[in-house]
Amino acid sequence: MEGRQTSGRGAESMKKGIGKYFPVVVRIGLGLVFVYAGILKIMDPVAFAGSVAAYKILPYNLNYLVAAILPWVETTCGALLIVGCRVKAASCIIIAMNLVFMAALASTIVRGLNVDCGCFRQGGDKTPAWVAILRDVAFLAAAIFLARLPEKRPRFFNSSNPE
Repeated sequence: MEGRQTSGRGAESMKKGIGKYFPVVVRIGLGLVFVYAGILKIMDPVAFAGSVAAYKILPYNLNYLVAAILPWVETTCGALLIVGCRVKAASCIIIAMNLVFMAALASTIVRGLNVDCGCFRQGGDKTPAWVAILRDVAFLAAAIFLARLPEKRPRFFNSSNPE
């Protein structure tokens, strides 16, 4: 009987450990995805502008504006998630970006357009819109999970004032 109690406490302790580190894994994983996606777009903004234009939603000039700004927002939000700073704000921006992107993808499906999502590579094989939407649902769920966590400041931001 005692063996069962001990193993029960061990399982409970293991669940606490997993529960403690799961948000960190989600935060860093989502951050890495957005840093990676942003850097790929930053490296080739003209190709990304072409991906944005393929959606046929924005006027011509705005395609280049979005292609110039969006990758930096993605990279910044991803970096904030990785270091654990302003997690709620970064998560909320990622939520908004994903919702807009999912709506844009859905519009391509409805309008019968065959576009590459432009998420991780420019040119090459096209990712079907429905696959990109499913992937974004996972990113959206992760961002919502992070946005609902209580905000904590990383240790290196806590100042110890001896006065």
